[in-house]
Amino acid sequence: MAMDTTGLAAALSTERRLLHAHAESGFTEFWTASHVAKALHDAGWEVKIGKDIMNKDFMMGLPAPGVLAKCRDRALAEGADPAFVARMGGGFTAVAGVMSNGPGPVNAFRFDMDAVDVQESGDPEHFPAREGFVSVHDGAMHACGHDGHTSIGLALARMLAGNKDAWSGTIKLVFQPAEEGVRGARSISESGFLDDVDNVVAGHLGILPDGTDRFHCGVGDFLATSKLDFHFQGVSSHAGMSPEKGRSALLAAAATAVHLSGIARHGGGATRINVGRMEAGTGRNVVPEKGLLVIETRGADSALNAYVEEESIRIAEGQAHAYGVNLRVERAGGALSSVSDPGLMELAAACATEAGYGRISHDALPLGGSEDFSYMMERVRGNGGKALYVVFGSDLAGPHHNGRFDFREADLVKPVLTLFNMAGRLSDR
Repeated sequence: MAMDTTGLAAALSTERRLLHAHAESGFTEFWTASHVAKALHDAGWEVKIGKDIMNKDFMMGLPAPGVLAKCRDRALAEGADPAFVARMGGGFTAVAGVMSNGPGPVNAFRFDMDAVDVQESGDPEHFPAREGFVSVHDGAMHACGHDGHTSIGLALARMLAGNKDAWSGTIKLVFQPAEEGVRGARSISESGFLDDVDNVVAGHLGILPDGTDRFHCGVGDFLATSKLDFHFQGVSSHAGMSPEKGRSALLAAAATAVHLSGIARHGGGATRINVGRMEAGTGRNVVPEKGLLVIETRGADSALNAYVEEESIRIAEGQAHAYGVNLRVERAGGALSSVSDPGLMELAAACATEAGYGRISHDALPLGGSEDFSYMMERVRGNGGKALYVVFGSDLAGPHHNGRFDFREADLVKPVLTLFNMAGRLSDR
């Protein structure tokens, strides 16, 4: 089918810049999500929002109520649709479009919407700064390409709605909050919204070196991960007059941090653990009452990650007991291990060729990272379906999660065409 790629490229650039300027962190994507909901509605999709497709019991790392309220009010002040925002209170910012077009399979495509907690560069050489669409929100930036992913998803929505002769069945377009920190996907997968899906597909811009015109048809080794916060609660006391009455949460946290590195590696495969942050203490002469460790575990598969997680909690509990303090473990995020379906990888490669990609990698990409789309992959696979995660190459101005990150806007066109082609091919399966 002939496509007006010039018009598509211009529309993608315009939408991407609008989204980029309104960068919002996980579960605070009120402006972004309302923009997505309106665009889907205007294109003729049935729109699902928030609690329609999210299970509140599996929302991880949710910001404090005051932060959510402030970000909601900010979005409204910036022109977000009040009717849509009213359905997103409490961080329920997931959005989906559903469209049925006769008999056929149910296929789903997922796009993440959230920004990274990074301050964007204001250097005139940084393209968004030079062209006037740098993030208007301090400390939040689309430094991982999710503005591009959302733009791709909305362009796909319009293309599918306008070309119903090219596909059949039911399509679900899922726009996910809080991918950063692997916090948002599980609430969607646990809602049951994907339980009738035959094929689920997602992708990512960038990642590949020298990426322009490159397409990688599948990722093969997502690491399972757990993001845990250890909250130690001790007893404060005067460090000079009555230190024996205190119970130091700082010492419990510090001892835990040291002992975590002693977790035995597992003979079954690769494991990781990292203490990313430690906070404790209020004053030089006060026995510290509170301590916090922010950690992550990873494993080559979910069982290996569970081993490291269980050992880390055991150690934290042991140190809390040794220092006479209490411990509360908070789950701030997580992802499973998963692999892409070989058959879908080959189909994606054919669709990418039709879309104009000149360099296509057919082998599973050894990414070595984690993605909470894995929850959706495993939910669909568990119900007899298939799952795929691809990579759309693009030349980058700076590394992912860096204040100078940027991708080449022209590289948004081929992902849209690839996914549109996949929607058509999957209709026949």
